[in-house]
Amino acid sequence: MDVKPFLRTEGDINLSNERREWQENHLSQQTLDVLEEDSRYFLHQSMSTPCLNVITDAEGIYLEDMDGRKIIDFHGNSVHQVGHKNRYVIDAMKNQLDELPFLPRRYTSPIAVKLAKKLVDLAPGDLNRVLFTPGGTSAVGLAMKLARKATGKFKTISTWDSFHGAGLDAISVGGEGVFRNQIGPLLPGAEHMMPYNSYRGLFSGSEDSGMKSLEYLAYMLEMENDIGAIIMEPIRSTDVQIPPKAYFQRIRQLCDQYGVLLILDEIPGAFGRTGKMFVHEHYDIVPDIVVIGKGFGGGVFPMAGIIAREGLNVAQDISLGHYTHEKSSVGCAAALATIEFIENHNLLAHAEQMGVFMEQRLKEMMDRHEIVGDVRVKGMLAGVELVTNRQTKEKAVEGAEKVMYRCLEKGLSFKVSNGNVITLVPPLIATQGEVEQALSILEEAIGDVFTN
Repeated sequence: MDVKPFLRTEGDINLSNERREWQENHLSQQTLDVLEEDSRYFLHQSMSTPCLNVITDAEGIYLEDMDGRKIIDFHGNSVHQVGHKNRYVIDAMKNQLDELPFLPRRYTSPIAVKLAKKLVDLAPGDLNRVLFTPGGTSAVGLAMKLARKATGKFKTISTWDSFHGAGLDAISVGGEGVFRNQIGPLLPGAEHMMPYNSYRGLFSGSEDSGMKSLEYLAYMLEMENDIGAIIMEPIRSTDVQIPPKAYFQRIRQLCDQYGVLLILDEIPGAFGRTGKMFVHEHYDIVPDIVVIGKGFGGGVFPMAGIIAREGLNVAQDISLGHYTHEKSSVGCAAALATIEFIENHNLLAHAEQMGVFMEQRLKEMMDRHEIVGDVRVKGMLAGVELVTNRQTKEKAVEGAEKVMYRCLEKGLSFKVSNGNVITLVPPLIATQGEVEQALSILEEAIGDVFTN
């Protein structure tokens, strides 16, 4: 089946021949029947319905499908820092269910206050105010509304190729075509600039293309004097782009110079993924607003929110959020338990150590396989860029999809981003032996696909 080019920004394409052939060759009739029924009742959309497989259990680093296959989950939608079915998180939720299963608006609870205090204690500088939401998209909306209220300016600058959620406001500042195309008018004032890319910088011949792009950002801020906020991921989690420290320090300087708020979207990266509790800690800056989500709820409960600087407590006369489950008592219990588990098991240090191991192992893989054009690693987040030619850097899009399905055959799940980047997101609880097992599967699959 012909797949539109913009759909190739994600490798897990639910309309491709590779998907259909893999299902026909590896799934039982019972599983296929459930998938057909799922397809009958759910609205179809790119990358999900129709779905890939039927999962019936998940624990630790593993998923288990209806046919009894155990699959190492290095995808997890970035929610599984503490592993699937984490007992510490679930027990905290069960205890909270017995005490207070739902907190109506207008009220608070001890668990909500305890979680807020914990976040403030962890965050650097004067990031002293929090607000919770039921999901990451709504948290991005909170940040955007607070920026408008605080600055009186409605325009934003974000980057092409970025993802900040699926709501109309979030896709307006986002830059992925698979979410924006054919939708119609989006939010006015959502300006975009080129993203940082250490491997495919748009300024050819420049050794420091990332810093060069900030000259354009400075030009935009000079021309547009009503920009209220810059919204970026500090480390882009899709194709794993890791700017140097000077990059975000310069952005912080530009924000201060032009009176613009810096909003860092850490929904996929916060809570240990990169070896720090918050990603921006790698850059020695204090953003104005940090957006959190995904792993915040321990892979069990949908929790998200923002952490803002003290001076942004200026919205008492409007409702920034006012969501029904804004201060969910059960969600707060899950989030607090998640943070405690990370701290009690020293997972930040472990993630940092595994990052060193993964980078060394992947670079050895790169030395052995010409198809691997680049490797980018920060903590337990890695991007492996597959190219047909290292000189031209032509993306190995079809090959990356084949590698993904070969890995699924062998028991490893991950995401493919930008069509050709294998994105590895292990749970922080994964041991070195388990990481090695996963990387061995990946290397075997690369060898199978590109030598046959």
